[in-house]
Amino acid sequence: MVYKNTHAFDQALELKPLGDGRYAGHTHPAWANMVGPFGGVTAATVINAIAHDALCVGEPLSLTVNFVAAVVDGPFELHLKVARTNRSTQHWTFEIVQVDPETQGEGSMIVITGTAMTGLRRATWSASDMPMPLVPSPADLPVAAQFSAVKWLERYDMRSVVGGIPMDWGHAAPPTANTGTNEITTAGASLSQLWVRDAALRPMDFASLTAFADIFFPRIFLRRRQWVPAGTVSMTVYFHASLAQLEAMGNGYVLAQAQGQEYRHGFFDQASQLWNEQGHMLATTHQLVYFKA
Repeated sequence: MVYKNTHAFDQALELKPLGDGRYAGHTHPAWANMVGPFGGVTAATVINAIAHDALCVGEPLSLTVNFVAAVVDGPFELHLKVARTNRSTQHWTFEIVQVDPETQGEGSMIVITGTAMTGLRRATWSASDMPMPLVPSPADLPVAAQFSAVKWLERYDMRSVVGGIPMDWGHAAPPTANTGTNEITTAGASLSQLWVRDAALRPMDFASLTAFADIFFPRIFLRRRQWVPAGTVSMTVYFHASLAQLEAMGNGYVLAQAQGQEYRHGFFDQASQLWNEQGHMLATTHQLVYFKA
């Protein structure tokens, strides 16, 4: 496949218009995960296509991606549709389709479904009920150790504050305990905080912010200190920053925070927040994750 751009992220986002809201794309080897491509770059491909579509009104406000099947390395088609346009918001539906390997190329399968909303931002009263936590600056932290077998991790400069990938597998962490004052002990908690930026210093936009929202390993790894089969089945991102605010960041770091909430019946959810270095909230995100343990 011939790529027009030099940055691996932009190469992965490349789509060829086919007409009627259909686009042809191809997974990129630089974003390979343990199975198929990194889900964050798949979600980023969708929001990037919507943000640059001629029909798009305003800027991205929210994105929900459902991973209904594993994305296979190779070509795919993205199908976009405007469901409704209102005075200040616009609603989209989409799906990603690939050749079904079980039919020897004779049939197709849906691997991604989802919805998105764009809208016109207005100057209004603003406030934050979740300020950025006080953490060391990225310059004071070493680059975090990562899984060498996962290719997409090489694309990021990550600096862990707390809750890095466990190094002592096989030893379950003590359970969390409520002290009676709504304060949860840190022992066994699933909180992770890290600074992250593009290793090749690509400027920030909605696509890269979407990918950042999916950089966290499954919370159950940290919660139990055990390697178990797990994977995101649905991810929603809420965009609080404007494009102008993202562009003003240049290639600065983002503080990313994630914590699990409830683990039950083979699924758990995790909530995450993303701030810039000045402490402004850029996005919040929520995931539902399948696990087998």
